[in-house]
Formats: sequence, C-alpha cells, structure tokens
Amino acid sequence: MTMKLHTQTTAPNTSPATSVSSLDLSGSSKSKLSQSKMPKPDLYQTVTQSIIEALEAGVKPWTCPWERVGMSGLPANYATGAAYSGINIMLLWGSAAKQGFSDSRWLTYKQAQAAGAQVRKGEHGTVAIFYSTLEKENEAGEIDLIPMLKTFTVFNVDQIDGLPLSAEATTLAATFSPIPQVESLVQRSGAKITQRGQAAFYTPLSDEIFLPERSRFADAASFYATGLHELVHWSGGKSRLHREMKGGFGSQGYAFEELIAELGSAFLMADLGVVGEVQHDSYIASWLTSLKNDKRFIFKAASAASKAHRYLMDL
Repeated sequence: MTMKLHTQTTAPNTSPATSVSSLDLSGSSKSKLSQSKMPKPDLYQTVTQSIIEALEAGVKPWTCPWERVGMSGLPANYATGAAYSGINIMLLWGSAAKQGFSDSRWLTYKQAQAAGAQVRKGEHGTVAIFYSTLEKENEAGEIDLIPMLKTFTVFNVDQIDGLPLSAEATTLAATFSPIPQVESLVQRSGAKITQRGQAAFYTPLSDEIFLPERSRFADAASFYATGLHELVHWSGGKSRLHREMKGGFGSQGYAFEELIAELGSAFLMADLGVVGEVQHDSYIASWLTSLKNDKRFIFKAASAASKAHRYLMDL
C-alpha cells in the first residue's frame, strides 16, 4: 500500500499548516506546541457554526467589510497579489469586520518577515484553509484520492509594521453613474436581459434574466448588485456551468442555488468595486436549517460561487 500527499492551496506561498483549537476567526502564531497536543477540531463544523452564529445575530458574513477605493474588495495575499477564494473569502471578510480592519491584504508571519516587516506583538492571526489530497492505494491496487482539510494563519496588513503601504482615500461618491466595468461584464456575457416589471429573476426555460428598470432602484449600486445576483444564476445554465437547479421556493435545492447566487454576487461586487446589497432575508431561515443539517453545505456553496465568479470574470 502506498500513499502520496498533494496540496492545493487557496493562496500561494503560504506558511506550513498549523493546527488550531478553533476557527473563530482568530488564532495565535505562538501556541503551536500546546495546540498540537489537543484533539484536532472538525474544521467543517467549526466554520459552519461560526456562520450560523453570524446569521442568527443578523450579520451576513459574506459582505465585504471595507471601503473599496484603490483596491479590490476581494481579500488577497500582499506578497503575491493572488486573491483568496471560496470559503476563505468569507473567513477573511468576517475577521476583518469583527476586528475593524480597513485593508483587504493579508500575509503569513513568514511572508511579513521576508518583506522586512513585523507582526505587532500581541496580534492574533486569522485562520484560513487549504485542501490536501492524499493518494492511498486500496486493496485492489487502485489509487483512492482522499481530500484533507488543513489550516494556515494569516495577518491583515493593519496588524503589521514596516510594510510600504500607500495612503488611499476612503470616501466614496454616492452617484447613480453607470459603472463601466460592470457594464462591460454584462455585455461580454451575452446574457439576454429584459428590464421590465417589478421583479428580478432568471428563468432557465428561456435562459433569460428579468430585472426592474434602472429607474426603480434607489441607486446604481443596488441595480448592479441585483443584476450580478441574477447573472450568477445565469452562469449555472446548461450550456455554461450546468448547475442543478430544481425545487420550488422554500425547498433545500432552491435555497442552495440562492446561496450560491448570494455569495457569487458578493464576490463579483468586491472584485468590480460595487458597494451594494441584494436583500434576500427571506432565505436565511432555509440557509440556517441547511447549515445545521449539513456541515459541508457552506463549503459546497462557496466553491460553486467561486466557480461562477471566475467564469463570469474570465468571459
């Protein structure tokens, strides 16, 4: 029997994985020895529980917490410029909101040192995850691929001294002006979009998006937030990502697709610099039920949302 270990990270050049006692969005970089003696936590359950608690407190942990001026709203690695993806977006957004960070960039402790900087004494890092794949030969001589979830710790640049950071303005002008990068994305998609009526929805039968007219929205950001939400639904069409869309309102399948669209539009808005929100509070009860019944529910939704985000941005 033979085994091989392959690693797939959500951000390159990370420090080696460290075991942590929980994923409460904070972790010390100086307690590895004592933590290694503790039972390993169920990472799926810990992350899911933190999201359940946020939703029950009325907070959506997938909302970008900082003003998006001069940088993407997606959390990214300061050293490499690579954006984090999937569940890590939510973990880092949630940590930034909880601790009041104003920057979207993160570093491992070793990356900060390599840049000639230093994490301030007493600062606690934020836990992120990556997947490793273990190759194991079974009794039939075939290779089974076993996914393994591991963690690493990053620090926001607001926690680090000595980095060459440029000052960015933090005020945003509230206008209804068209946002060119969103208009360009919609045009590149080739999606059939009809603006009429008072409801926003995507219909797979005709492969068409319906939106209220722009004049019905309070501002441009709200219009684009709604449009991007429906565009994520559109990305799941049969000729594109071919996501399974079934079940009526209130069903688990319907709620799952809505969560994909909610997360995907949040990722797109952060990437495109759109500050707005689509109000889908009616789905929260269904999401909470699914989260409590399936500890991998949010991981699967975040993965599908990241695929939709990348599909649309790469058009």
